[in-house]
Amino acid sequence: MVCLLAGLLVALFFVKAMQNRQSADDEITAQKEEIFAMDTVMDITIYAEEPDTILADARKLIQRYEQLFSVNVEDSDVSKCNKAQGNPVKVSDETYELIRISKEITEKTEGLFDISIYPIVRAWGFTTQKYQVPDESLRKELLKQVDASQIVLKKDNTVQLKKGMEIDLGGIAKGYLSQKLVELFKKEGAVAGVVSLGGNVQTFGQKPDGSKFTIGITNPSDGQSVLGTLEVGEKAVITSGSYQRFFEKNGKRYYHIMDPRTGAPADSNLVSVTVICDRGEEGDALATSLFVMGKDKAIAFAKDNNLSLILVDKENEIWTSEGIHFQKEE
Repeated sequence: MVCLLAGLLVALFFVKAMQNRQSADDEITAQKEEIFAMDTVMDITIYAEEPDTILADARKLIQRYEQLFSVNVEDSDVSKCNKAQGNPVKVSDETYELIRISKEITEKTEGLFDISIYPIVRAWGFTTQKYQVPDESLRKELLKQVDASQIVLKKDNTVQLKKGMEIDLGGIAKGYLSQKLVELFKKEGAVAGVVSLGGNVQTFGQKPDGSKFTIGITNPSDGQSVLGTLEVGEKAVITSGSYQRFFEKNGKRYYHIMDPRTGAPADSNLVSVTVICDRGEEGDALATSLFVMGKDKAIAFAKDNNLSLILVDKENEIWTSEGIHFQKEE
């Protein structure tokens, strides 16, 4: 996920450009909303004739998805599945769809995106902030339950996990939400805007002068400054990086991007992966998966799947897909 800096930067460029439109059409007004949900600060900027009404609907949608998807909500769909001990559970349309999409991406990435890795992430303390390095025997035991291909989707929105399996949609839920927010805004007549959900940036509509949106990509060397800027049209731009969430123990850094094959942080030669694509949920899931793959396999995957990337490796070398307008900061 992109650092919040990216979302703030693109919103700044967007609002500045859209102010010109307001002078020409006083009925269209810009409005920004900040919402805290899914343990994330979410920034939404839209241009619409009735922004208050649209943003109110956005808040309702965000609250609904948090209640459905969060592992920290006791009666969420996800929590019900995790407590079912192998029994089938009927879930909402949205949860069913998101698990279905997750399974498709699991297959597409040969298991490197896996929503059933939740017990591993928890064992390392990334869900509780009680960080620790679990011993190899525990990791091996927990890995026996990690296999999203064994999640069974039945008719009538019924989900069945293997007994002992637990899932977490955190690796895809924000991308799914940004996609659904953009679809909501378009349906309700918003002209254009930017959605930044904890750094998952998605743009929609068109700036009045016809130019593209400008998004700042975080420099992984410090996690604060801007590595460079990217120009896009209507796209989702999502980054996974080793600088985002980590802890240090005995002089070694452990970050949150887990390899479902080992039950440990990915042994990758990358420090940052940015995916530029049409749909938020795809970008969210693939950014993590490609980080785990490593540079060479990520590039091959991108070429085989017509996917646009910006990669930064441990030597601070930058690789971009053909056609990407990335301007490195001097």
